[in-house]
Amino acid sequence: MRGATNNPFTPGSGISPVVWAGRVDQLRDWTDVVRPRLLAGLPERGRTIVGEPGLGKSTLVRRIASMVEAEGGWATRQVRLPSGVDPLKAVAAAVLKLADAAGLSASRDQRIAAVLDRVRHVSVRGVALTIDRAEGPEPYTALTELLIEVGREAVRQRTVVLLHIDEVQNITDEHALSQLLISLGDAITYSIEVPLQGNAVLERSLPIAVYLTGLPEFAEKASSRSGATFARRFATTTLKPISDDDIRLALAEFIDPGWQVPDGAGGFSRIRMTPRAATRIVELCLGEPFLFQLAGERAWYANSGTVITEEDVLLGWEAAKPEAAAHVERILDRLPEKEREFVHVMAAVEPKDRTATHIARAMGYRSAANIGAFAQRLDTVRGIISRRPSYAFTHRALEAHLTSDWPDI
Repeated sequence: MRGATNNPFTPGSGISPVVWAGRVDQLRDWTDVVRPRLLAGLPERGRTIVGEPGLGKSTLVRRIASMVEAEGGWATRQVRLPSGVDPLKAVAAAVLKLADAAGLSASRDQRIAAVLDRVRHVSVRGVALTIDRAEGPEPYTALTELLIEVGREAVRQRTVVLLHIDEVQNITDEHALSQLLISLGDAITYSIEVPLQGNAVLERSLPIAVYLTGLPEFAEKASSRSGATFARRFATTTLKPISDDDIRLALAEFIDPGWQVPDGAGGFSRIRMTPRAATRIVELCLGEPFLFQLAGERAWYANSGTVITEEDVLLGWEAAKPEAAAHVERILDRLPEKEREFVHVMAAVEPKDRTATHIARAMGYRSAANIGAFAQRLDTVRGIISRRPSYAFTHRALEAHLTSDWPDI
């Protein structure tokens, strides 16, 4: 009954998982703030979602994009920026797809045709056009112009537009980063005049939402390059692990009435999970969305019956342990030397003794002031620790890896 074609868990897929857990605040930000303001013509900042690997940054925005599409809006699939790729080329291709969705490619308006032609050149040449271009606007302004035209059409059709750019930390060229951020920022702050009855005119913003997702260092880099301009135009959220209650809620349907799957005979059956099995998954994943999906996937494959038992979870986790350990070790390996040392020292200290002074002395410093910069970045930039009311790990999987036998059971 349980097999590869009906497994609802999808670790590391980058798509919106079928079994969704947490991120209520971020989803409500879209449904209760961003979308209503855009439809009302009110200005709204873009969103930057950052966090350590495995926290579900891309899947969160993919879920929002699915909501946009379900409501008739236009959304890009995540525009992933691998290391070394020209960001202007990648984003230009995505904006052209938005123009297709808006019907602009079929327009007979010569002005729109000229804008489309310029963006097509950008999608081929990218940053190179900035170097050897002929007279005319900069390539990044062509992106802005086309986004504005897409926004105008969205106003006419009373819908919204979402552009999702992923792995933004891979933009290493500061000039390309500056151009991209200016282009996107100019589009989401652009306003147009809409005629009303009685010769009145309404000035309104365009219904364009831009979501940037990536690792925590991107927000630092963007702020240092664009400073107050970036902060004014983009609101940054650093994701942290989700709560155990959110995971329990996500698994509640498995316990009762059971997860519905096709029975192979034209009807449906249900896969149930025992309460102890659900509790084990909660304990093992420690609030990490990736580890939650991984534990669920392996428990599903551990047997073929209609009930997922605690034994299935434990058997599946045995197969998942190497991947779970490698996931947390990658997070540790990403940290700069001093931050990594701080985390190791903090893990070795008893929880009641995790104060700035104690950790500083354990690292060989005289004063807590010497570790202030490391602690601040691990807290406010990376979301790995919390400094208030006392020093504690926010990233529970990393803490468990350093202080216990986890992922061993």
